[in-house]
Amino acid sequence: MAKVVADITVSLDGFVTGPDAGPEQGLGVGGEALHDWALQPDAIDQAVLEESVAATGVVIMGRRLFDVIDGPSGWNDEMGYGAGLVAEPPVLVVTRIPPDKVRLADRMTFVVDGIAGAVAKGLAMADDRNVVIMGGGETIRRAIDAGVVDELRLHIAPVLLGAGTPLFTGATPRNLRQTHVQVSGHATHATYRLD
Repeated sequence: MAKVVADITVSLDGFVTGPDAGPEQGLGVGGEALHDWALQPDAIDQAVLEESVAATGVVIMGRRLFDVIDGPSGWNDEMGYGAGLVAEPPVLVVTRIPPDKVRLADRMTFVVDGIAGAVAKGLAMADDRNVVIMGGGETIRRAIDAGVVDELRLHIAPVLLGAGTPLFTGATPRNLRQTHVQVSGHATHATYRLD
């Protein structure tokens, strides 16, 4: 049965990007270190990445993340969903206004009726595989607050960014149930159940 998984990398101090993130510098100043686990994986990281990608039926992201991914320095033939695995699941982009021009048009569908609408559409498309909300931080917060997330997967990178895009600022207080933890040389991969 398909489940909805919010999956994102976060620094030890709670940021999903460094400062000054934008289409030209997607992870912000110093933010590249967040994804060392996916770009320079050890055996544990590689297994986490492969398992997640294999279980993914549909990806959901917000418009800001889409602008980075569709930009000139974004996804390409060597880098995409799953880092170097370059998987190509359908991608739903939550936005109020779809862009006029899309470089990766064959992979992207724009959803204008909010995160709950995107999740419903993703579940209908996923063929019993997971619907993965990959970010950004605001999109994941909205999905959790809307009650549409079954599982939260955090890849906690051993880096302090000091500033940037926070993951949980303004989040609704709640208890989570930790269900799985794996530690690699680059990250702590933690899975939480949202009840």
